[in-house]
Amino acid sequence: MTAPAEPSEWQQRIAGEWHGRPSLFDADGTWRGYEDIRRSSVYEDGVTTYYMDGGLEGGGPLAGRFRLGAPFAFGVVDSDADRIYTGPDFYGTGQPYGTFVDAHYYGPGWQVDLNTWNQVLGDDTQVYSSMLYQGPAVVGCFNGVYKRGVSAAELREHLAAETRNGPVPFILPTKQAGVYSGRCELWGADQKLAGPVDVSIALDPVDLLRTRLTVTWTGALDRSYTVDWRRDGFRSFYEGPQAWGNAVAFGRANYPTVHFTDVVKVTGREFMLDAAPGMGAGTSLAVAYRVYSGATLTGILHGELSWSAA
Repeated sequence: MTAPAEPSEWQQRIAGEWHGRPSLFDADGTWRGYEDIRRSSVYEDGVTTYYMDGGLEGGGPLAGRFRLGAPFAFGVVDSDADRIYTGPDFYGTGQPYGTFVDAHYYGPGWQVDLNTWNQVLGDDTQVYSSMLYQGPAVVGCFNGVYKRGVSAAELREHLAAETRNGPVPFILPTKQAGVYSGRCELWGADQKLAGPVDVSIALDPVDLLRTRLTVTWTGALDRSYTVDWRRDGFRSFYEGPQAWGNAVAFGRANYPTVHFTDVVKVTGREFMLDAAPGMGAGTSLAVAYRVYSGATLTGILHGELSWSAA
């Protein structure tokens, strides 16, 4: 394969070294430890190599599987269509959709299949998660926020915040009505931009465990529905009247699957960027959704939403 003359748009977007302290959760959503990571994707002489160096702190029964014996490094066939991971530490592929990439690959060292979502916000923030699988069964999840291009003091502050906030569970406001809203982007399954979508998630708390949600998408994708959301620990349920499904939260990140009353289904990640210990919910929500017609992917909707109290 001929080496590209210059790096892809996605490669340029993620250039440099990123620092984070993502948390590790087991399959039930229980927090298990931290992963101190420095990672970079380097384009040099037409060749792209991905590096990841760090180590696991804690981990409980998952420690033996996810501690690093040596830094990871693997080749990447760089492209804005299909990025191919050529090993030796990871094999698979990833598809960029603007500032978001959906990657599926296998890690021989960790002995898990991974589905990684990276969502770049602005110039220096990346919302990261890796769902970890043994066949179809979830083994665990890594997720957190990465930064690049920050001063030493800013980096210390960021890592301290990730230490405080990483284990915080995803909980919606229980006594305050309001709305998360913002302008997102819709990308087609063909990885072409379909257009902007104004997204709002209006919350009307019913009691300490239930909230009525009214979700509205307007623009390149139009849909509105109301659903009763009920939380049970790290699990939650969408119980009609206009959509049905469930979710599990791994720390600040909630992973829903919602079925509508037509052929449309949505799976996604809703990440509270600034959720902190205590009773307050985050005021900024990074969202990414896969939209399906039946079993066929039709688009990726992603962006950032801000909280406004009613």
